[in-house]
Amino acid sequence: MAMEKISFDKAKTIAQKKGLKPGKVKGTSGIQFTKGTNNRLDVISWEEFEKLLNERKLAVYESAGWMKIMKA
Repeated sequence: MAMEKISFDKAKTIAQKKGLKPGKVKGTSGIQFTKGTNNRLDVISWEEFEKLLNERKLAVYESAGWMKIMKA
């Protein structure tokens, strides 16, 4: 099944249901979803996560419950 671009709100809802939080990779500009237990990631606010997605022209794509951040 192909990855389908989803809205930020839908991505946030899916992430929250799975116990995921927005995260930023320490020492890089990378962002990803995290359970908050990885010491290489800092948990950030949903507002900051959305701002970074928009600034970098990124979007969340989903397929069969899997989410991936890619160029919009």
